[in-house]
Amino acid sequence: MKGFISKDLHPFWVLLLLLAFMIAGMFIAYFVFSLLVTWVFGISILEFATVAENPASNPNGANIMLLMQGVLQFFSFVVAPLYMLKAFGYNLDTYLNWKVKPSALLLLLSGLLIVVLMPANSMVIDWNAKLELPGFMQEFAEWARAKENEMAELTKLIADFSTLPKLLVGIIVVAVIPAIGEELVFRGVLQRQLHRWTNNTHVAIWVAAIVFSSIHMQFFGFIPRMVLGALFGYLYFWSGRISVPIIAHFVNNGFTVFLLYLQQTGKINFDVESTDAMPWIWVLLSLVLTAGILYYLYQQFSPLPVREASVAEAKAGIRQDEDEY
Repeated sequence: MKGFISKDLHPFWVLLLLLAFMIAGMFIAYFVFSLLVTWVFGISILEFATVAENPASNPNGANIMLLMQGVLQFFSFVVAPLYMLKAFGYNLDTYLNWKVKPSALLLLLSGLLIVVLMPANSMVIDWNAKLELPGFMQEFAEWARAKENEMAELTKLIADFSTLPKLLVGIIVVAVIPAIGEELVFRGVLQRQLHRWTNNTHVAIWVAAIVFSSIHMQFFGFIPRMVLGALFGYLYFWSGRISVPIIAHFVNNGFTVFLLYLQQTGKINFDVESTDAMPWIWVLLSLVLTAGILYYLYQQFSPLPVREASVAEAKAGIRQDEDEY
């Protein structure tokens, strides 16, 4: 597909276009969902409005909401940004992956990093969950708590992964689609365009991480999610491969889904969804190992050369942001 939008467009307008493409993706998603929900569950889109208000009132409420989440994320977070990049005329492979492939070991280590980080991150989760806001922010705090409780109830309803088929569906909807889609949007487009705009790698990474955390609408989980977003951003910046943050993101979500499956089938007995900090010895060990793995990944990813295809495009006069990285 030949691009019909100039690559020289200012990053501000690119980001507005991204938002427009994602909104268009949402409309398409709702249309597709209306067809699927009628075909699979035998209810009309008008009847769905009642289900959405109180999913627990319908025996298929959890599955319907899970279907909606999967379709909505696929079209707005995966299809929309990919189509937008094609509209600019970018080669998706060279745009999203401007360095040569790293070894499989480094990819696995990027996923393992997320598991190793979890005890240390539990300390941040615990602090953020118990954060007390000053009096003048009390109204916001009450709204945020109410929103958190609402999200928690919905999550509890749809997070039934007690059988293998439900586990597989959960992996696809909660881990695979968000990992691909959110990394395309927040790292592949937003972070890249912020870097073009500011010419500052760290500003681009952290602003993208803040936006990434904000869209989840969970203030009392904002900081740990922002830290994860920044971690994904640095992994992308160092490696030059979108697959690296996608794998890390997938492990973060998928590991939680798998633990819920083990909990719900009685194979483990601790509360997976607890926001309490883990014992300090585990937190300390986690911090040391995380720092060591991060440093090793930085040392291994940074020297990876830029791909010849990216160099060729640059020489041909095609403006490619990966050279700025």
